[in-house]
Amino acid sequence: MAQPLLKKDDDRDDEGDYSPFLGIEKGSVLQEARVFNDPQIDARRCSQVITKLLYLLNQGDTFTKVEATEAFFAVTKLFQSKDLGLRRMVYLMIKEISPSSDEVIIVTSSLMKDMNSKTDMYRANAIRVLCRIIDGTLLTQIERYLKQAIVDKNPVVASAALVSGIHLLQTNPEIVKRWSNEVQEAVQSRAALVQFHALALLQQIRQNDRLAISKLVTSLTKGTVRSPLAQCLLIRYTSQVIRESGNNTQTGVRPFYDYLESCLRNKSEMVIFEAARAITELNGVTSRELTPAITVLQLFLSSSKPVLRFAAVRTLNKVAMTHAAAVTNCNIDMESLISDQNRSVATLAITTLLKTGNESSVDRLMKQITNFMSDIADEFKIVVVDAIRSLCLKFPLKYRSLMNFLSGILREEGGFEYKKAIVDSIVILIRDIPDAKESGLLHLCEFIEDCEFTYLSTQILHFLGIEGPKTSDPSKFIRYIYNRVHLENPTVRACAVSTLARFAASVDALKPRIFVLLKRCLFDSDDEVRDRATLYLSTLGGDGLVVETDETARDFLFGLFDVPLVNLENSLKNYAPSEESFDINSVPKEVKTHTFVEKKAPGKKQIGLGAPPSGPPSTADAYEKLLSSIPEFGNFGKLFKSSAPVELTEAETEYAVNVVKHVFDSHVVFQYNCTNTIPEQLLEDVVVIVDASEAEEFSEVFSKPLRSLPYDSPGQTFVAFEKPDGLPTVGKFSNVLRFYVKEVDRSTGEAEDDGVEDEYQLEDLEVVAADYMLKVGVSNFRNAWESMGPDCERVEEYGLGPRESLAEAVNTVINLLGMQPCEGTEAVPPNARSHVCVLSGVYIGNVRVLAKVSFGLDGPKDVAMKLAVRSEDETVSDAIHEIVAGG
Repeated sequence: MAQPLLKKDDDRDDEGDYSPFLGIEKGSVLQEARVFNDPQIDARRCSQVITKLLYLLNQGDTFTKVEATEAFFAVTKLFQSKDLGLRRMVYLMIKEISPSSDEVIIVTSSLMKDMNSKTDMYRANAIRVLCRIIDGTLLTQIERYLKQAIVDKNPVVASAALVSGIHLLQTNPEIVKRWSNEVQEAVQSRAALVQFHALALLQQIRQNDRLAISKLVTSLTKGTVRSPLAQCLLIRYTSQVIRESGNNTQTGVRPFYDYLESCLRNKSEMVIFEAARAITELNGVTSRELTPAITVLQLFLSSSKPVLRFAAVRTLNKVAMTHAAAVTNCNIDMESLISDQNRSVATLAITTLLKTGNESSVDRLMKQITNFMSDIADEFKIVVVDAIRSLCLKFPLKYRSLMNFLSGILREEGGFEYKKAIVDSIVILIRDIPDAKESGLLHLCEFIEDCEFTYLSTQILHFLGIEGPKTSDPSKFIRYIYNRVHLENPTVRACAVSTLARFAASVDALKPRIFVLLKRCLFDSDDEVRDRATLYLSTLGGDGLVVETDETARDFLFGLFDVPLVNLENSLKNYAPSEESFDINSVPKEVKTHTFVEKKAPGKKQIGLGAPPSGPPSTADAYEKLLSSIPEFGNFGKLFKSSAPVELTEAETEYAVNVVKHVFDSHVVFQYNCTNTIPEQLLEDVVVIVDASEAEEFSEVFSKPLRSLPYDSPGQTFVAFEKPDGLPTVGKFSNVLRFYVKEVDRSTGEAEDDGVEDEYQLEDLEVVAADYMLKVGVSNFRNAWESMGPDCERVEEYGLGPRESLAEAVNTVINLLGMQPCEGTEAVPPNARSHVCVLSGVYIGNVRVLAKVSFGLDGPKDVAMKLAVRSEDETVSDAIHEIVAGG
């Protein structure tokens, strides 16, 4: 008998994925819902049908208006049943259907009756459903019952009312704020969940009042909160108050820190961890403040509960990024976690050890990691690879063992993201550790011999073309590169041809040998490969003589291309073939952005004289076309930059005005975009009177008024100023809008003949240093920086004073200079105490500029900055430093 039973169990295991809802259809379930109308209600069958309906709703099936209404009315008939289980299903169904306002009245009386029932389960669920489906008008009628429910003796009812209050606060905040006294009383409840929900609601009611939150935290930290969940919430609110208040200016003591430290001795592990995490995330936390938190986290590392071990090691991992020395005492405990059954815990332990380990422990760690890597998934391996890269940069003398480890795992099986992380790490080590260059390049060459990912092969070949010629013996890499021409797909073959050409252009002694290989590529089956080989042979000199490559040819083939491809494509499309050849210098270098204009509300009709002028242009090409159409601006030369629109009026005012600053070498043109928002008025002879008394180096040369400005029809008026040629002149301008107002008869659209002169004060306008800088990014900042050379480099250090955070300091400098952040360096990691941001741009006069900005916290809030600038003109490098010094 045993065998059949085992077989039956096996069959049951095979059917473990079976779903009781498999194959159900909405139509058939709605047919089954007719059972709700039976005179004798079958509670069990009705519950099954409601379960199916809820399943369909939660799977994303949508009911039509008719279907939802029929289902709703059928469900309401089930209120006749006294079955508790069915009643709970009815509550759920009404919540999910969310009846419309005209249907809610059908169930309101039944729900209000249940809300005052003697059955607590009815009361709690009725409150939840009512608060989900009613509007503000009906809410005022049941407000008294909800207040009573908040202080009810039954914790289930009280929690239901409090949770409903949290939801209602989003739609009816004024009503919920009147419940403060009852909620305050509920905070003192002995029931854990009631205290938790009451505290959450009370904080949301007062969240916009910092003083009220501070008073709430002060009163509750004295020991009145006993619920572990509520204590965790209180710790979070306390952390928020600490962040907003900062250190005590007189004593230097952080407010409420003693409370957080006292929570480390709580009976609940949840509260202990929350307090420890809060302490580690404090802004500018010191080693002394960290010590008690690190101690309790160290105890959690040896806990029998996986969730505690994971929470502790993850928190320590974050702390190690900024305070590695503070975590060192936990290294022995974390080493035991490398063999933890939970791979997430083991991965975090490994990466934390790599961040906190010293130079002598590197070899021991690498041995442990070697065995560990085969047991974890690719996503965990990527985290370990990133940590190894950071460790190698920290201890560059250990590059051999770490590089060997990376090359070893590179040859093992793995997915694209994993292999890409390893290749990126090796590339960074080659760039930052000169001694690792040759061995690293050879490891990459061996990898592409058997690489299945086209993207990685092309990236490695490109990198090889840049770094290979700089090694002591470049010829040893030629074999690996030429093998790609024979054994790979067309994309990799084409990249290999370009890499060979780079070697020929950089190493004259290799030219004859490489030209032989390139000539063989002329017979390749792919057009791209043949075209590249032909181009390189003709440009570099196909005769194969050992002569120095012309600098112009090298720049043409491999120089930096600082023109956006989209702009180049548009310029080529607009180029009309003529005797004058296409000039790439005419392509705008500014990255174009689209301005989104808010759509006017429907129903506004045009009132005014004649057809309205078109709205203000939103792209560089449109601006240039508009300005060139005005003869007075014809001798200003080529437009360098147009700024984003700057609002000069507040929203919802009579007249909407914004200004665009157009910068030329020796002129600045202000384009004022004006809109009349009053239907009964027509404005004529509109002009902006600009006072340049605070901009002494500017002199007004021309003003172009706007003849007519009908209602809701944007128009432009211009004012041009002359300034010193090629200099980043700054200044402040005050603006007054002057015009003649004529009344308009809305019935006929005719304007009166006589007008009244009037004026409207606008906001001040500033021309700043950032207006003279184009945001132009570079794809590879390091290569661009090295190719620029140190001849025109200027380096200075600055103190930026107290700042809210490192991120705020980075954004301030980026906005001050007006340059383009590269490679995502504008993002500052949380709790970072140092950061490097790299910037790129084109300065007025079409001078390329690159900047490396290193930030560091000098004390609790003070930020220090080191600025290194390279450009094509040393005066421009000096000018950038003058901008920072004066900013």
